[in-house]
Amino acid sequence: MDLSYTDRQQAFRDELRAFLDEKLPKHLSDKVKLGQRLSKEDHEAWHATLQERNWLAGHWPEEHGGAGWNAVERHIFEEETTRAHAPRIVPFGIAMLGPVLMKFGSDAQKAHWLPRILDGTDWWCQGYSEPGAGSDLASLKTTAERDGDHYVVNGQKTWTTLAQFADHIFCLVRTRKEGKPQEGISFLLIDMDDPGIEVRPIVLIDGEAEVNEVFFNDVRVPAKNLVGEEHKGWTIAKYLLTHERTNIAGVGFASQALANLKRIAGAEMQHGRPLIEDPLFAAEVAKLEIALMAMATTNLRVVSAAADGSAPGVESSMLKVKGTVIRQEINNLTRLACGPYAVPFVSEALEPGSNIEPVGPAYAMPATAEYFNNRKLSIYGGSNEVQKSIIAKTMLEA
Repeated sequence: MDLSYTDRQQAFRDELRAFLDEKLPKHLSDKVKLGQRLSKEDHEAWHATLQERNWLAGHWPEEHGGAGWNAVERHIFEEETTRAHAPRIVPFGIAMLGPVLMKFGSDAQKAHWLPRILDGTDWWCQGYSEPGAGSDLASLKTTAERDGDHYVVNGQKTWTTLAQFADHIFCLVRTRKEGKPQEGISFLLIDMDDPGIEVRPIVLIDGEAEVNEVFFNDVRVPAKNLVGEEHKGWTIAKYLLTHERTNIAGVGFASQALANLKRIAGAEMQHGRPLIEDPLFAAEVAKLEIALMAMATTNLRVVSAAADGSAPGVESSMLKVKGTVIRQEINNLTRLACGPYAVPFVSEALEPGSNIEPVGPAYAMPATAEYFNNRKLSIYGGSNEVQKSIIAKTMLEA
């Protein structure tokens, strides 16, 4: 699914394709294509390869080590890397914390943390959700009490993605209990190696321990790790979440998933002919492709409008809802295309080096794993139900 591009943008696409042909290791793209679990070393190696070309954080301004890509170039990068089955860029440092530090961080924080994100010194995870504080994030209870030059942090975070790999976590913490809940939250950077931190894995429905619980017991954090003003973290949280929700739209991932669906439907037979030739099935695929093209155009427009560094508005909620629904519908149709081969799911078969032979074609088990895993899309980053309420409230106030 290609949109219209200028000669300069097409040249960038050609350059990117040549780079991927040369630099993306086949064993790594095969792991992604087959839905196998990636190790921390896999991610770090690919990040380092991209950074050699200054493409790890291509959307960052050049003054901070990026390439200064515009919205179209970011779209092309996502589209081509997903098409080539490259590992996704782990977003927590690059797409989340980096923009936050550029907008709200002190000069000292930018000088210290941004280069460490780019060179892989620090691996970040996100400490937002808590038991009882997911979509209702303002009700979070993890506390940070000032004690001289430190904050003492106590509480629990949950659904913390890839915390098992992380050595740092950016957290929303409660620094004041009086007044409105939103007015007592601060944004704190915490070293995961500090005494008092415990990480416990949570096994998901696809068998992978991708997310975790993180416990804080009297963890001492230097006060200089406070980003922005004390008690003003809710403003930062909203800024980060609007960027996250735009990214969750996942145009590139949806495009790759749609292409995979077409390949599977072309290989699977029904009544003596490829499933993709069945009029009813083909109509469902066409409906998804039209919706994806419309979303891609909207995504480009929203990101372009925010090119001045401001966060997208309610459009990010719209993209989050539409993008996650499209991806889940593609996953569901792909699972249906696999037919009975999608049933015998053995999560251990997706572990690197597994000797478990898949039942049926190689694409069936990864399709099932992706279907299971992506049920989360409409929940994390603020559930779709909450996003619809935000959209409705914004429209009524307009």
